[in-house]
Amino acid sequence: MSSPELADRVLAIVARIPRGQVMTYGEVGAEAGCGPRQVGRIMRECGSEVAWWRVVRADGSSALAERARPHWLADGLPMRGERVDLRSLGPESPE
Repeated sequence: MSSPELADRVLAIVARIPRGQVMTYGEVGAEAGCGPRQVGRIMRECGSEVAWWRVVRADGSSALAERARPHWLADGLPMRGERVDLRSLGPESPE
């Protein structure tokens, strides 16, 4: 898969994440057929086109937590300190 195709695929997956939910970089990568680091690169380069704050690390944190926090709160995401509480979101999110 070429890089533009992969970027389109990752961005389409992220665009489908509903308000009040998140996916980890690994979950997005598994669905897109790539690794979490590739997802991170794509999000860094093109993520402003989608709700970037709905993609988090496996522990619910984000390198952009300060910028993401208002979006997380507006989305009604459960928080644990400066992280999204993935356990509170149910079985579709990892522990």
